[in-house]
Amino acid sequence: MAAGIMKKAMVYLGLADDEFEDYDYEEPAGTSRRYAEPEPAVSSVRPVGRDSGARDLNSREGGYREQPEPSLSPTAVTPRPAVVRPINPIHTAKPHIVEPTRFSDAQLIGDRYRNGQPVVVNLQANERDLARRMIDFCSGVTYALAGAMEKIDDQVFLLTPSNVEVSSEERRRLQERGYRT
Repeated sequence: MAAGIMKKAMVYLGLADDEFEDYDYEEPAGTSRRYAEPEPAVSSVRPVGRDSGARDLNSREGGYREQPEPSLSPTAVTPRPAVVRPINPIHTAKPHIVEPTRFSDAQLIGDRYRNGQPVVVNLQANERDLARRMIDFCSGVTYALAGAMEKIDDQVFLLTPSNVEVSSEERRRLQERGYRT
């Protein structure tokens, strides 16, 4: 009896094969266990563990079962049509200078920047709290629209959209206005 319990425990844990001779099993008419239909072509052997879901207790491969590879027929894969996307040329633009006095001026900065115009944000005359909020807003806008933000002077920032470049002539004009670009 102890051997029977051990056998059942080993079968339950998947350490031994379950012998079907112990059961009264009637096969449907016209089928035979010995001459079953051939299994599909096998392309890979994958481990069967506790995380894999259902266990194959009849497996004689020591914890491995064979799984067929998904069909790779020519109709399963649809080729994509070739798409040519233009590269947006980098153009130069004159920066718009903003000296905000309240946080609602951030909308003007965002609108100009979104329309593809570089913006110079001068925060030198602002309180510390407003300057901090405006810097946070400007850095968020430039990040969201894949642009660049650079400090050109103390508390002065240049926001440049991704497809725009500030020319050296415009940078010289900013220096003439007192900014250290």
